[in-house]
Amino acid sequence: MYFTKIFLLLILSLPIGFLGCTTDKKEEVSKQEQVLENLIPSKAEVKGQNFLLEFSELQFVINKNKDSKEITETPSIRGHIKITNQSKDILEIQGITLEYLDHAGKHIPFTSGEKISKAIVMLQAIKPGEITESSIDATIPRMAVKGKTLGKIEVNLVYIPTLLKREKLLIP
Repeated sequence: MYFTKIFLLLILSLPIGFLGCTTDKKEEVSKQEQVLENLIPSKAEVKGQNFLLEFSELQFVINKNKDSKEITETPSIRGHIKITNQSKDILEIQGITLEYLDHAGKHIPFTSGEKISKAIVMLQAIKPGEITESSIDATIPRMAVKGKTLGKIEVNLVYIPTLLKREKLLIP
């Protein structure tokens, strides 16, 4: 009698267990979309006193809400940079910072709550005529992208000029 009650309880609980477990999986649909906008022109060449900078494949990466089309995160700018040392000296590049200017030449500030990452650290010495390449991945203020107010990008190349001689020594 005791075993029949347990057996009956097991048989009755199986359909409840199977009905309670569904195989339909509801996928959580992301309410965000990532939009890539190419900069026009996507290539640019800038010549300075000691360097030639070549930018390529420049584009904005913007995360927007699918419904409202509002920007949800701080946009970023991505691309590639090629730097050529045109001086007669070895120059030690420390990094590159980006500043964003509107059409009137005024700086476009980041607003509160925006992530600020506008520096690219390189720490590389390049000889005269030598070329180095790096990728660009920095943030850009929402206002520069949202209102199409971006006029120019100011590139600050931070480097240390050096006239030092270098010698390699091997320890046996």
